[in-house]
Amino acid sequence: MESAANRLPSLADEAPVAAGARVLVIDDSNTIRRSAEIFLRQGGHEVLLAEDGFDALAKVSDHAPDLIFCDILMPRLDGYQTCAIIKRNPRFTSVPVIMLSSKDGLFDKARGRMVGSEEYLTKPFTKDQLLRAVDAFRRVAL
Repeated sequence: MESAANRLPSLADEAPVAAGARVLVIDDSNTIRRSAEIFLRQGGHEVLLAEDGFDALAKVSDHAPDLIFCDILMPRLDGYQTCAIIKRNPRFTSVPVIMLSSKDGLFDKARGRMVGSEEYLTKPFTKDQLLRAVDAFRRVAL
């Protein structure tokens, strides 16, 4: 019989992904969604993806994410509308929403705050920026 010291680690030995946050990334750009997914998974987080606001609303309801990254400029339902709808639901009002945009204007940031977002992250973002945002808002939620 093999001793525990000589045994190779298996997937069962790794910390479960559930130890991280469940994060929803809403963006109509496949490149942004996939980049965020890779970065967040590397940080040990569970990742849900939505390509627009309507898709996101269903996923929020079904999966109750701990944190949401939401693009502003999307077809059909933009990020401001999506955030406002999420925040109006008492079940999700305390879920942090971080707006994503390629624009870094004061008006865009203020409008995001008005609909209930907690933060604003400018694209393109780095892995460190994304993971720092998750860590900061997970601590606040605890």
